[in-house]
Amino acid sequence: MKKIRCASRDSRLAVIQSRIVTDMINSSFPEYETELMTMKTMGDIRLDIKLDKIGGRGLFVKELDRALLSGEADISIHSLKDMPAEVNEELPVIAYSKRNSPFDVLVLPKSGIADLSAVGCSSDRRAYQFMEMYPDACIKPIRGNVLTRIEKLDRGEYSALILAQAGLERLGMTERISRVFTPKEIVPAAGQGIIAVQCRKGFEFLGSITDREAEICAKAELACVRYMNGGCSVPLGVYTAIEEGRLHIYGYYNKEGRSVRKEIYGDISSPEELGKAMAEELKI
Repeated sequence: MKKIRCASRDSRLAVIQSRIVTDMINSSFPEYETELMTMKTMGDIRLDIKLDKIGGRGLFVKELDRALLSGEADISIHSLKDMPAEVNEELPVIAYSKRNSPFDVLVLPKSGIADLSAVGCSSDRRAYQFMEMYPDACIKPIRGNVLTRIEKLDRGEYSALILAQAGLERLGMTERISRVFTPKEIVPAAGQGIIAVQCRKGFEFLGSITDREAEICAKAELACVRYMNGGCSVPLGVYTAIEEGRLHIYGYYNKEGRSVRKEIYGDISSPEELGKAMAEELKI
């Protein structure tokens, strides 16, 4: 039986997400066997400093990219929100999973006591929008995977966390969600809730497993990020929904403490153009 080697980060969430993709491949291509290869990325190892200080989102993909380019792996599987908007042309993103919830959520300690004195948040995008809602809250930086962050919360190091709903859903931890923020409250990160598949040359045929709606939304959101030149250090949120055959895109941007929030609509056949239009709306 022919084999497809699939590279993934080694966190529990990353492995669960990778299994979602390998199940899709096994269903569509029963003549292939999938083999999961896990590895730590620099973004997983360097937990002592904010990502934007040590290279941004690319720190979560470099090791996996090397595995593809060397021929050690055939595809790599990522949370789309962790990928840079500019992807190596030699390693195209060929498929997107069906989108889980794209929204951000508030997580409280097991005691359930609401206290915003030390809110763990790794993202300026989340922090700025949360502070607009709760100006008396105190944001405290946090790194590590979802399970590590929740452990820190339950040890009392933090009074609350802001996390992605999709990760908690995939980990089977929805009971920890205290509140879901709508895109009018906190605009999600581009690609949040979507799993992306990259490949090396010769494996483009796997693109047939893509979820078309997720791909359309991803293209709009990533076009906005590219046009804004936005990396993980830029407080930029962009989220696209398909409503009655049209695209509805939400955007948020903060520059030097000044924020702008927009919503526009566009044609479903031109997602990249809508993303660019949103970028123009957000420029300060």
